[in-house]
Amino acid sequence: MDTSVTPFSTVIRTASHEQHTEAETSTFMSDLLGGRLGVDAYTRYTEQLWFVYRALEDAAPVLADDPVAGPFIQPELMRTEALERDLTHLHGGEGWRETLAPLPATAAYAERVAECARTWPAGYVAHHYTRYLGDLSGGQIIRDKAEKTWGFSRKGDGVRFYVFEEISNPAAFKRGYRELLDALAVDDLEKQRVIDECKRAFALNTGVFRALGEEFPLSA
Repeated sequence: MDTSVTPFSTVIRTASHEQHTEAETSTFMSDLLGGRLGVDAYTRYTEQLWFVYRALEDAAPVLADDPVAGPFIQPELMRTEALERDLTHLHGGEGWRETLAPLPATAAYAERVAECARTWPAGYVAHHYTRYLGDLSGGQIIRDKAEKTWGFSRKGDGVRFYVFEEISNPAAFKRGYRELLDALAVDDLEKQRVIDECKRAFALNTGVFRALGEEFPLSA
């Protein structure tokens, strides 16, 4: 695909489609969305998200003025506070922070995000894109399923991670985000590296799903 005429947001979506599909169709996520797993599995998944989003969002203030990553740092996307509210609800209190540890796959994912944030802003953008645009799209399917399966209040505690209260028009927001990708201020070689990092982000995410699947296997 010729990156000089095709918008970069299209290039990156097309190039990472296979990895994206693999992550979306993991056994764990299929079982979770199919209602075949309990709320404990949903809680464990939400815990893993907390580690990844802390890595993404702890770096945000430092990158806010970066010419490459800065335009993507938008307060209305931030998820850590919502995740913490969900986890407090899921655990029945605040004590969860003291006992929580990431799965090894999650720790590797979060460390890669943090490493990109420290050393490679364009790589950070790849992780930013794979997470937040996914949350605004497929994440809404997870919210709907979670509300129906485990009885959470609609857009309430337990599913607040999936509720972007400050984004009134997700479709328009996603269009604007893709325009930022199209305007990414890097050369073609760097864009290819960003695509490769996007694929890596999906692979890291799949690794977390695989680990969760091993922790919550369905009995045959």
